Amino acid sequence: MTDADFIAAARAAALKAYAPYSGFSVGCAILSTEGELVTGANMENACYRLGLCAEQSALTTAQHAFGLQRIARIAVAGGDGSGEALAGGQRVTPCGGCRQALLEASHLAGRDFEILCASGDGTSVERLSLSALIPHGFGPANLSDAR
Repeated sequence: MTDADFIAAARAAALKAYAPYSGFSVGCAILSTEGELVTGANMENACYRLGLCAEQSALTTAQHAFGLQRIARIAVAGGDGSGEALAGGQRVTPCGGCRQALLEASHLAGRDFEILCASGDGTSVERLSLSALIPHGFGPANLSDAR
């Protein structure tokens, strides 16, 4: 799958977001090591803290489809999803909570993930590693002294 196709999948997922409060739609695409694609979108709630990020949605779908340990790479895009196409020129990166959830999956997979962070309109893309986004992350290995 080309980077353009991968980002297009994240942008298309964002158009399925439920974001009536912020108006900011986010989509996430996850590709497995075997080339299987899953997506997720943010879901807001009137009780704000009960909202769900696109990355968390996509991680859940990935776990059910092929397992977190088989994640190869991730694409995220977000912006104004009120029209027929996602709009916005600013690149979107996973929030802190999503970085932590992605780190857990990365540890299960035993590899660093590539994350394509795209603008809503898809014209601006930054290729990052998860380790660059959360360089001193807290993961399962940090709990080794607990038992």
